[in-house]
Amino acid sequence: MTEQDLLPEVVAITREAGDVIKGFYRGAFEVQEKSPDNPVTEADVAADTLLRERLRPLVPHAGWLSEETADNPARLACEWVWVVDPLDGTKEFVLGLPEFSVAVALVRAGEPVLAVVYNPITEDVYAAVRGRGLSHNGLPARVSSQTNLADCVVEASRSERQRGEFAPFEQAVRVQTMGSIALKLARTAAGQTDATWSRGPKHEWDICAGVLLVEEGGGVVVDLDERPLRFNQSFPKVNGLMATNGELSAAVAGLLAPHRATARAN
Repeated sequence: MTEQDLLPEVVAITREAGDVIKGFYRGAFEVQEKSPDNPVTEADVAADTLLRERLRPLVPHAGWLSEETADNPARLACEWVWVVDPLDGTKEFVLGLPEFSVAVALVRAGEPVLAVVYNPITEDVYAAVRGRGLSHNGLPARVSSQTNLADCVVEASRSERQRGEFAPFEQAVRVQTMGSIALKLARTAAGQTDATWSRGPKHEWDICAGVLLVEEGGGVVVDLDERPLRFNQSFPKVNGLMATNGELSAAVAGLLAPHRATARAN
């Protein structure tokens, strides 16, 4: 079965996980802190369970890497690996803001080859298979055609903006706030915004699906040192990222370069 053959089933399973999350949304649910400013809810765990039970049989030999599943180093020996964030944007979910998503990627030899990002509240579905382009709600989609940095719309993490990490750039570009990084990448991929970046480390599950979406939409994603991203690493974190429509890549890299030393290390 090819990745293109798998895609409809993966979309359906991702939607099911979104329905599970929607059942908790703006209701009563338990919230715990995995670490400071890092909440996990019943919805995260329930969605993770569904995804693990439904996705793994599709590719039985694939490894598994998810935010809400204990990591098993056996995945490192697998050519194929599912990289999943069952609820990206948990803080927004807790606040009742519809800026979270389910993010699912299938990686082969370090490279994402299938990706789905789904916002269960707006019901936006972004999907891609490597080499087959990007779809948004079933229709072909592409990155924006913006070439002027001053007119560039950049979506920023709510918490990163509150910490002042976007303050040096507020006069250079048009910054607006959005929760889930997977959703920000998907929206960049579909031309709903022009760029997004994070100057702090990101786990692979946060960004893997979104990276493929941007690339299949015609955009470019690199880490803060302008290197391509690889996945299913032993330490599944990257040193931040920059995602653009491609036309703005050099300008965004130039904008961020003088501030490289102030990027978060954790």
